[in-house]
Amino acid sequence: MQYWLMKSEPDCFSIDDLKACPNSTDMWDGVRNYQARNMMRDEMKKGDQVLFYHSNAKPPHIAGIATIASKQAYPDPTQFDPKSQYFDDKSTKDRPRWFLVDVKYKKKFKNPIPLDQVKANPKLKNMKLVQKGSRLSIQPVTSKEWDEVLAMTN
Repeated sequence: MQYWLMKSEPDCFSIDDLKACPNSTDMWDGVRNYQARNMMRDEMKKGDQVLFYHSNAKPPHIAGIATIASKQAYPDPTQFDPKSQYFDDKSTKDRPRWFLVDVKYKKKFKNPIPLDQVKANPKLKNMKLVQKGSRLSIQPVTSKEWDEVLAMTN
């Protein structure tokens, strides 16, 4: 099993929105960064655990936990929809450029973990989330970082 952090703006799609979806599961669509796409397409597996991060929030914070629910990544349907903000006219059904995974709600933290607390924790100093210039919406998390984040929720 692997661990990930996935960012979403809470006014667009929050952990509460995920919980409210049918079966508390939804597609993680709209990713348009090749590095993030490659992680979803090539590395994420069903059962992997996810820290659900609310970016562009006041304050930005880790809101809870989700899990990867799809066996593997599959083409993001929004890339084929001309009405979608994520439409990509260079993408075809034979050669899709963008992929997604299904994500399932697992738990909302009673006390979300603000970004400054993550930054202040010396055990998380190497976490991708706190690295300068690390703005990817999907990031790997080590098992030690995962355990430390969970310890911070108590």
